[in-house]
Amino acid sequence: MSLDEVKVLNQEIASIINLAEQLKLPFLQILREVEASKIDNQRDLNNIEVSAEHALNLLDNYLLSIKLSNKEVEFSSESVSISHILYESSKLLENLARQYGVIIELDINGKFGPVEANGFGLQSALFSAGSSLIEAVSASPDQSKKRLYLASHKSRYGIVIGAYTDNMIITNKIIKQGRSLAGLSSQPFPSIIPSAGAGILVADRIMKAMNLDLKSSRHNKLYGIGAVLHSNEQLQLV
Repeated sequence: MSLDEVKVLNQEIASIINLAEQLKLPFLQILREVEASKIDNQRDLNNIEVSAEHALNLLDNYLLSIKLSNKEVEFSSESVSISHILYESSKLLENLARQYGVIIELDINGKFGPVEANGFGLQSALFSAGSSLIEAVSASPDQSKKRLYLASHKSRYGIVIGAYTDNMIITNKIIKQGRSLAGLSSQPFPSIIPSAGAGILVADRIMKAMNLDLKSSRHNKLYGIGAVLHSNEQLQLV
């Protein structure tokens, strides 16, 4: 086995460990709800459904990232609506956000025409990253800051789409550290997320499959993760 093959294998093992650490949380939530339902037969089992959906969605996106890395699936560009991607992503994240007491807000700055991108890939990455950011902002003691913004705006490079918060600063250093600690620590993003933060790492893998590098982004006074979309079918993160 070559050195490159060993490196790839180690990265895959690290990502699997990170995902397993992350999935402990929804499964623990499901277990607690089941135990509580045994005591109270009238208990609403909605939280079990939400936790199970979150775990399955994260698994689906992780499996997608593996298939993309192995070239089993290839992305193709298409004409997509930025507002549609943001809206659909917000609907996917809505139940999870409600469970964590987080409000999702859409901030679409201006009317943008269609761009050339892969809608499914962007939506999968935005959902994955958003799920981790929901968990992160839910820990804020300030109720007014328990918000996740799905937003777009124009930059000198193109149209930016991303997920942002106003109660933490996400830097490229934090993202780089998370990549290096995946599989080695149960909290690869200790300064922003109190768990494995697998959603961000899954989003990172999907973005890489679209020839993107995951980097921090600013939207007004918010920090988060964003992607610049170009009409020439080239994507990059800012």
